[in-house]
Amino acid sequence: MIRLTAPVLGTPDPRGLARFYQRLLGWPVRDDGPEWATLRPDDGGTGLSFQLERDHVPPVWPPEPGTQQVQVHLDLEVDDLDAACALAEEAGARRIGGYDDPHELVRIYADPVGHPFCLFVRV
Repeated sequence: MIRLTAPVLGTPDPRGLARFYQRLLGWPVRDDGPEWATLRPDDGGTGLSFQLERDHVPPVWPPEPGTQQVQVHLDLEVDDLDAACALAEEAGARRIGGYDDPHELVRIYADPVGHPFCLFVRV
C-alpha cells in the first residue's frame, strides 16, 4: 500500500510558513523544527509539510517564459469565499489572480513565500 502523507513546500522559514497555513486550515503543528514543520488534521489525514530551502525562488504568476515556474499549487475549498479571502490576506497572503467578477467563485493567492493557492467555493 502507498499512502500520501503530506505535500512538502520549500521555504526559507518552515516554522513561519507552517503558522500561516495553520491559521488558514486550523490544523495543529505536529513537527516544528528549524528545518522542517508539519501540519496534520486531527483525523490523521493527509497533512502539509514545510522544508527549509535557503535559496527558495518563488514562482511567477501568471507564468512567464524564462522565470521560475509553478510546480504545484494548493486548492482550498471554502464555505465563505469573502471570509476566507479576508483571513488569507490578514494572515499574510497576497492576491495574484482570480476573477474580478464578485460572482466568480475562485480567488488565487500567494502565501508569504510565494507559493500559489486557490480559494474556491464548490458549486
